[in-house]
Amino acid sequence: MKPTHIEHIGIAVSNLEESIAYYENVLGLECYAIEEVKDQKVKTAFFQVGDTKIELLESTDSDGPIGKFVEKKGPGMHHIAFAVDNADNALKDIEAKGIRLIDKQSRQGAEGLKIGFLHPKSTGGVLTEICSK
Repeated sequence: MKPTHIEHIGIAVSNLEESIAYYENVLGLECYAIEEVKDQKVKTAFFQVGDTKIELLESTDSDGPIGKFVEKKGPGMHHIAFAVDNADNALKDIEAKGIRLIDKQSRQGAEGLKIGFLHPKSTGGVLTEICSK
């Protein structure tokens, strides 16, 4: 498994509308998509920056993963996502190398991607996402 590029950087936010305004009005980026991922209890907004995307994540439920993250750590960098050819194969390869997984199989993520997360206790403290089309 070798990533082809950084797919996106996930940033947890308290207020999606306020955060979108910052990225658009201050940084000059354009929000091209807003999507709710119900099973992850999150609403997302995407910005393209070169070949990489910024994904803003607002919790739709305080018991969801982003809600718990913001409550514990506050808004900020949440994860980095790497694009691979096949997320399921990559997760198997990574697990075989002794890395602890959050997802042993990919699941449906935003923008129709197949995604799987690696546990930050096995990745130097960085929540890492593997994703493929």
